[in-house]
Amino acid sequence: MFKLIGVIAGSILSGFWGALFGFFIGSFIDRVRAYGSGGMNPLQNALRQAVFLETVFISMGKLAKADGHVSQDEIDHVEQFMRKLGMTAEHRLRAIALFKQGADPAFDIAPTYARFMSVCGHTKNLKDVLLVYLIVMALADGHVHPAEEALLIDIAGRLGYGRDTFKQMMDMVLNQGHFAGGQVTTAAALDDAYKALGVNKESTDAEIKRAYRKLMSQYHPDKLMGQGLPEDMIAMATEQAKEIQVAYDMIKKSRNI
Repeated sequence: MFKLIGVIAGSILSGFWGALFGFFIGSFIDRVRAYGSGGMNPLQNALRQAVFLETVFISMGKLAKADGHVSQDEIDHVEQFMRKLGMTAEHRLRAIALFKQGADPAFDIAPTYARFMSVCGHTKNLKDVLLVYLIVMALADGHVHPAEEALLIDIAGRLGYGRDTFKQMMDMVLNQGHFAGGQVTTAAALDDAYKALGVNKESTDAEIKRAYRKLMSQYHPDKLMGQGLPEDMIAMATEQAKEIQVAYDMIKKSRNI
């Protein structure tokens, strides 16, 4: 949008060169609005991708070990995660090493998150996506252990989220999972649909549409890749978006909107 405004304003003020200058300024503003200030330099994407993956696997190890025992469900979840990423043998070994590093009870995650925030913290959605992945990991064995929840709350705080915001996000992810594969898996499906979008039955149609659009924007493939999310992880973000879409469609049908 600002590209067009910049071109028109620049053309009126200074002709061709003004239009060209306006185009570049408008493009810069559009990128900041879409990706956040941390994502405005596409040349930093490779670094953001590397730091994002490093943080994911270290955090997965820490989370898996939080209750004192790495369950088979958690191991299977990480294995499935690596298969979806299509990792090479070398990258797989690196990911396993990071997972084991995080699982070491003596390992301090503070420097990992300080680095993540310095490299990825000013992007628009990478913090959200990271936290959602970790919540899904915590739910891999069917429940969230109090020690896992305490660690997630700590991580959320390092990412800049308050406890209430984290609780709402975890509730949304839990209920979005009820719509995995396009299937409704609970009897109270409509209630779950509202929770999946972070709204309730008292919310107006406009509020529901706004919540839906915000979530879909959060998982938009082009925006995530523009911020540095590894390409192989886009499919996982797309799965999350499909769950949100199914929930929203159910609400639309119930409200005739």
